[in-house]
Amino acid sequence: MKKQFTSKITREIAVLSHNSNGWQLELNEVAWNGAAPKLEIRRWAPNHEKCDRGVTLTSGEARNLLTALKKEVKA
Repeated sequence: MKKQFTSKITREIAVLSHNSNGWQLELNEVAWNGAAPKLEIRRWAPNHEKCDRGVTLTSGEARNLLTALKKEVKA
């Protein structure tokens, strides 16, 4: 039997990209199975009906990522 997961997007932060099928790569705050929400980068189907695998970040990991991106990406 396949395990059921529940998700609730508690805050939509940014759409990072779109693809031709209507799916969007998004940065959101998401709570899975009633746990505390965490930052996630994940591709979502229209209306958030389905999602692909993604990356979940604690606030510390998000800070480290931001520091690395500031060094790497020159605006």
